Amino acid sequence: MRKVLAAGAASAALVWGSGAAAQAPAEAPQVTAPPAEDALPGTAEEVSAAEVELPAREPPPPPAAATISDAIAAGKLLFEVRGRYEFVDQKKTAVLTKNGEAATVRTRLGWESADWNGLRGLIEFEDVRQVGPEHFQVQVPGATTPPLNGAAKVRYPIINDPDGTELNRLQLSWTPNAAFAGTIGRQRILIDDQRFVGNVGWRQDEQTFDAARIDLAHGRFKLFYAYVSHVNRVLGELRDWDSDSHLAQLTWTPAEQLKLQGFVYALDFGNSAANSSITKGIKASGKTWVGLYQLAYNATYAHQSDYNGNTADYGLDYWGADLAGTFDIYTARVSYESLEGDGTRGFTTPLATTHAFQGWSDAFVQPLGGNKGFVDGLRDLNFTLNVKPRWKWTYLFNIDVLVRYHDFDSQRTGASLGREWDAQVQATINPKLTAAIKYADFERAARVPAGSAAPPPSRTKVWLTLEYKL
Repeated sequence: MRKVLAAGAASAALVWGSGAAAQAPAEAPQVTAPPAEDALPGTAEEVSAAEVELPAREPPPPPAAATISDAIAAGKLLFEVRGRYEFVDQKKTAVLTKNGEAATVRTRLGWESADWNGLRGLIEFEDVRQVGPEHFQVQVPGATTPPLNGAAKVRYPIINDPDGTELNRLQLSWTPNAAFAGTIGRQRILIDDQRFVGNVGWRQDEQTFDAARIDLAHGRFKLFYAYVSHVNRVLGELRDWDSDSHLAQLTWTPAEQLKLQGFVYALDFGNSAANSSITKGIKASGKTWVGLYQLAYNATYAHQSDYNGNTADYGLDYWGADLAGTFDIYTARVSYESLEGDGTRGFTTPLATTHAFQGWSDAFVQPLGGNKGFVDGLRDLNFTLNVKPRWKWTYLFNIDVLVRYHDFDSQRTGASLGREWDAQVQATINPKLTAAIKYADFERAARVPAGSAAPPPSRTKVWLTLEYKL
């Protein structure tokens, strides 16, 4: 199911008062409780050790449709409009001489059928349009070729939200019982916090996968496997990846305090050999209550190496851990990540939603593609404070405030690379409309020691987002 062209959904005009996005869970069964489909990473919707799960009372399922046509007719409309203004002030050079700005609108339109003997079908189109001046370049970060939207745009910073209309999802899922679920077609795949595999929901053009997947459950065990034949990336079809990749994860949850996972991601991209790799890892996570405080943690180790002869031999490690505490409306978290680098390449996560990691400024995006990392390796120690005030007004409620600080160092040399402040305020205007304002400021280290790779240039970014979801 490759490169299917489709008529797009209608664009909508944008009027700015403020902005935001929240992620809805994928329609196909997930490996674990996934982040919402377009969640602003770092918000309350972001899956992290600090997430608090509350029991929900689900309504009884509707009666099954008698025929396939009945199931289609009884389905539901999928409709979303997300408008965004993005501003970028990046360190100027002889080539990059201007600030960047982009006003874009993304529209999604689709239909999901009702259940028929465990079967559900879904089709969804996506359209992205700019509605203001094109003061930005669309480009693979680090590429030496002219920007994809014209050589003259090289004087602006990168904002990777190109115009385009495409078939976003076309899938058929079968869930005969609680122990098995299968999905085939163009679909969304979100694994845990999207550290290794996600939909890059922050960008306007979502990343989806042409894949066949199964989810199995037995007692306290869950098994997820997907074969991916094509990756529909955020830069449009000309930058998609042909794939012969395998994703697998086994989860054992003996108690709320402990969940153990083992995973293997074997990535083989025919037209992007440098992003091909095999990553094997383990993860432990859990949560518990200590009096009025909820404590949550996770710890991950992974080893990455060359795969299927796509690159020269290499081996790189990843370590990650975080600890979070929640009391009433406050959540504080400390997190640490180490992505190893050998001076030539860094640990990569080419299918991840990387915007949620190593700072919202996306300063450390690597030339290989959508990865974040650093050739000398990257250590990120960060602290987060999340507050959910109880203030409620007629057209403003569910307010969520988040502030995060990052300190970056080189994993291989120990050199300081810089620091970053991130902040966001998100709120609900009505049950179908959300808004947010978001800010990121990365300041590179003043000095680069001899023998260390130079860190990325300083930059400041601001976003205003407004999203309507039916």
